[in-house]
Amino acid sequence: MLSWKQSIKDFGNYLRLEKSLSENSISAYCDDVRKLERHFSVLPGDAGPLSVTYADLRDFLARPLPESQSPRTQARMISGIKAFYKFLLIEGEIAANPASLLESPKLGLKLPEVLSTKEIDSMIQQIDLSKPEGHRNKAIIETLYGCGLRVSELVTLRMTDIHTGEGFVTVTGKGNKQRLVPISDKALKEIDNYRHYRNRLPQIYDTNIMFLNRRGKRLTRAMIFTIVRDLAARAGIKKKISPHTFRHSFATHLIEGGADLRAVQEMLGHESILTTEIYTHIDRTYLRDNLIMFHPRA
Repeated sequence: MLSWKQSIKDFGNYLRLEKSLSENSISAYCDDVRKLERHFSVLPGDAGPLSVTYADLRDFLARPLPESQSPRTQARMISGIKAFYKFLLIEGEIAANPASLLESPKLGLKLPEVLSTKEIDSMIQQIDLSKPEGHRNKAIIETLYGCGLRVSELVTLRMTDIHTGEGFVTVTGKGNKQRLVPISDKALKEIDNYRHYRNRLPQIYDTNIMFLNRRGKRLTRAMIFTIVRDLAARAGIKKKISPHTFRHSFATHLIEGGADLRAVQEMLGHESILTTEIYTHIDRTYLRDNLIMFHPRA
């Protein structure tokens, strides 16, 4: 009988090798299935994942949820469970998929938080350039905002990915897919300023990684979150800020400025243009101006 532990391990390998998902996505999917494991392993007569029925899954999802768990979190967990049982069906471990009829909670359109250029400038002004990490942090903010990178793409950005003469960076995104993204002269200037301080580090372990900590090692995602939130607090910004906010701001400001949606899709690395279209909902001023200008009742 296939155990939970073995099935989750096999599922992770499937996502890695067959679907080419990032390690972060694989971890999230497997964590969703581990919640199932923890639930069923304490019940009497647990026979592993192959014995779970639709009724069992429905009861699992009907249990009281922590107040902190949003419908969006639950929807993502259901997506992970569905992917797991689809994998077991493909592998011939089960004859029918017990998760196929599971329904996700209805999600409204959630517009992402966006920073204004004034707010971004205010955050940058909080950086103390007299400190060793000052120029690094300024280059990080300019690169996040100037290229619309995911935090995982930023921390893995290599020195050889930056093509100064051409004005592009090579970005390795989800599923190890690469794309070329234009980079502004401003961001290139701050990166060049940072290089001088980077070269002064006593020791460098990750020689080709662009952004390093004081020990000469690659920065973690958590450290980027800390840098961004600290700067937002210092600037007096009350919005819920994360590194991803700069990606949202990058896309929103481009579309507000008249950029082609498909060009923005290409720069963000979205597989579907439907993902990019959410940014067309954000420019409320543009929508209102159009209504006033063209609606017969305005």
